Amino acid sequence: MLKGIAASSGIAIAKVYKLQQPILNIEKKECDSAAEVAKFQAALVKTQADIEAVKAKAEGKLSEEELAIFDAHLMMANDPELSGQIEEMIKNESCNAEFATETVANMMISMFESMDNDYFKERAADVKDVTFRLKCNIVGAVIPDLTAINEEVVIVAEDLTPSDTAQLNKQYTLGFATATGGRTSHSAIMARSLEIPAVVGCAGIMEQADQGDLLILDAVEGQVILNPTPEQVKEYEAKAEAFKAEKEALKVLKDAKSVTTDGHEVELAGNIGTPKDVEGVLNNGGEGVGLYRTEFLYMDSELDFPSEDEQFEAYKTVLEGMGGKKVVVRTLDIGGDKKLPYFTFPEEMNPFLGYRAIRLCLDRTDIFRTQLRALIRASVYGKLCIMFPMIATLDEFRQAKALFEEEKAKLISEGVAVSDHIEVGMMVEIPAAAVLADQFAKEADFFSIGTNDLIQYSMAADRMSEKVSYLYQPLNPSILRLVKMTIDGAHKEGKWVGMCGEMAGDELAAPVLLGLGLDEFSMSASSILRTRKMIRSLSKQEMEVMAEKALQCSNIKEVTELVKNSLK
Repeated sequence: MLKGIAASSGIAIAKVYKLQQPILNIEKKECDSAAEVAKFQAALVKTQADIEAVKAKAEGKLSEEELAIFDAHLMMANDPELSGQIEEMIKNESCNAEFATETVANMMISMFESMDNDYFKERAADVKDVTFRLKCNIVGAVIPDLTAINEEVVIVAEDLTPSDTAQLNKQYTLGFATATGGRTSHSAIMARSLEIPAVVGCAGIMEQADQGDLLILDAVEGQVILNPTPEQVKEYEAKAEAFKAEKEALKVLKDAKSVTTDGHEVELAGNIGTPKDVEGVLNNGGEGVGLYRTEFLYMDSELDFPSEDEQFEAYKTVLEGMGGKKVVVRTLDIGGDKKLPYFTFPEEMNPFLGYRAIRLCLDRTDIFRTQLRALIRASVYGKLCIMFPMIATLDEFRQAKALFEEEKAKLISEGVAVSDHIEVGMMVEIPAAAVLADQFAKEADFFSIGTNDLIQYSMAADRMSEKVSYLYQPLNPSILRLVKMTIDGAHKEGKWVGMCGEMAGDELAAPVLLGLGLDEFSMSASSILRTRKMIRSLSKQEMEVMAEKALQCSNIKEVTELVKNSLK
C-alpha cells in the first residue's frame, strides 16, 4: 500500500496503464545551422498544431478557465522571444536544434522556478510541457496518445501535464495516481472538473507499479494498493458501490432546503470562475453564486483589459443563468500571484501584501469604472451583489462605494435601465477588517469572509509554501474568533455574512460555522450536496454550544477533537 494525497474523490479498480514519456538523450552536435533552423521551424509548426488539437479534444470537457491553460501554451509556442533565442543559438554555435531548444528551455525554467512568486513558478511547468513536446517533434520521438486507450485502466505517471489530462477519456480512464503534485496542481484541478478519482504525491508509485498490474485507487483516503488480494478487491468493490450509491443518494437533496433539524435555514452557494460554471452550480443544487471570480475575464484576455461590453455580456449571462438567485460578484482581484500579460505590475518584495485587488482599482479608476458600469448595466437581469476584495480600511470601502454610486448615477442619467436592489458589500480577508467589522457593517450591505487569505495573513504563513503549510489552520481558535467577530459585527447591524473560502466546504469546519451564525456557505459546486446533507443532520442549538466551546480552546487539535466528538 502506498500513501498519497486524495485530490479528487472516488474509488477505482483496474489495470495499470503506466505513462512513460520518451527519454531524450540530447547531446550537443555540430551541424549545418540552416538545416537545423529549418528542422526547428517545422517542429515548432507541428507543436503548435498538436496543442490546438489537444485543446479541441478538451473543449466540452473542461471549463473556460481550464481551457485557458492551452491558450497559455499556444502563446508560449508562438512566443518570438523563445523561438528567437533558440534560432540564435543554433546559428551562433552551429549546433543541433534539440540541444539549443533544451538549453534555452532549461534557462527559462530555472528563471521561473527561482522567482519568489507562485504564478511564475507555475509557468515553469508550462515551459516544460511545451518545450518537451517541441524537443520530441524535433527528434521524431512519439509522445504517448492517451486518446488511444480502449480498455478500463488507472493511469500511473510521474506527473500529468495539462495536455495529458485533457486527453483522458472517462469511459476508459477510471482514475490516476501520480508520484508528484498536490491538491492545487493543474492535474488535480482538472481531475475534479472531470470527476475522475485521483491520488497525487504518491511517492514510489513509478518504481513499484508495472504495466498491467491490478491496482486499487482509493481517492477517498488517498492510498493505492498494488496487486491486491481477492479479499481486498471484494472489499473495495463494495466501497466503490457504496461511494456511487451515496453520490446518487445526494441527488435527491438537489432541490431540498439547507435547514437544520431544529428549523434554522442557511444558504449553500457555489464559487464560479466563468459563465459556463453556472450549470455545475445549478446541477448540484446551489442556491446562488457566492463568489464569481471576475479576474478570469481579465486573465483570458490576451491583448488588453476586457471592454465594458465584453464584461457586460459575461455578467448578464451569469445573472440570467441563475434565474433570479443571488449572484455575488467580486470586483477585479489581480496582483499577488495573478498577473496579466498586458499589464506590468511594480516589482515588490511582498506582492501578496502589495499593489493588488482594491488597491489597484482605486489607483486605476479607469479600469475600475469600466467594470462597475458593466456590472450595473447587467443588474437588471438578476439579483446582483457586488463585493470589493482586500478591503483594509473604512476609507477604502467608502472610496470604492462612491465610485459605484457615481457610475450608477451616470448610467441612470444616460437613460440606461438599472436595478434598485444592488447590494454592495466587501470581502473580509484582512484581520484589520474583521476586528473592525462592527464599524464596516454600518456601511456595507453584507460581508463575505475569504478564509484562504484571512488565514494566510493572520498566521503570517504563505499558504503555497510547503515548509509552513502546517500553519494553514482553518480551525485555529484565533481564526474562529475573527470569524465570530465578523459575524457578530454584521448581525448587530442586521446584515448577512457569507464565506467563500475553502473553509466553507470543509466537513469539520461547517458545523462550527453553523454554530457561529454564518448565513451563507459558498464552495466548489461538487461539495454543495454533501454539505447540505450534513447541515440537515445538525441542530443549530447544539452547534452553538459546541462553537462557544471551540472559541475557548487553545489550539487546533483541541477544536478538531471537540468537533469530531460533537458529530458522533
